[in-house]
Amino acid sequence: MKLTEKELEIVEILEKDARINSEDLAKMVNMSTEETNEAIKRLEDQKVIVKYMSVVDWAKVEGHAGLTAMIDVKVTPKRGVGFDEIAERIYRFPEVDSVYLMSGTYDLSVCIKGKSMNEVAQFVSQKLSTLESVISTTTHFILKKYKHDGTIFEAMDDDKRIVVSP
Repeated sequence: MKLTEKELEIVEILEKDARINSEDLAKMVNMSTEETNEAIKRLEDQKVIVKYMSVVDWAKVEGHAGLTAMIDVKVTPKRGVGFDEIAERIYRFPEVDSVYLMSGTYDLSVCIKGKSMNEVAQFVSQKLSTLESVISTTTHFILKKYKHDGTIFEAMDDDKRIVVSP
């Protein structure tokens, strides 16, 4: 789908800050508020804007036990549907946050959320690896998020070393 220059500007701004109000957005793209709202509605109807989300640093929420795992999956694609059919079967599991078709050694990258390593292990061993097309998996646990979807979680402190010169 080809977007107008103004629609592209709107999408880029909303991707960075979905909470921006219509009036400010309209000023930024040099349109009326009504035109801007109509453009946003059109973009939503055409599924260019799919969802508005918040980026949350769950590590700062006391008592929130949970972890994210990235699972590399090697699969056998099916004639006529390629990777789409197995990707759909995988993304329908409620634990699955995202699925990507990848280049390289593995075919799919699956991101899942779980409450424990055991829960993730059960998902991989009982649900994911038992699917007919799945050949192998490699699971990586995210230990700490530094940056996610363009958002830096904790900026590094300024260098506090004392400059020593001869």
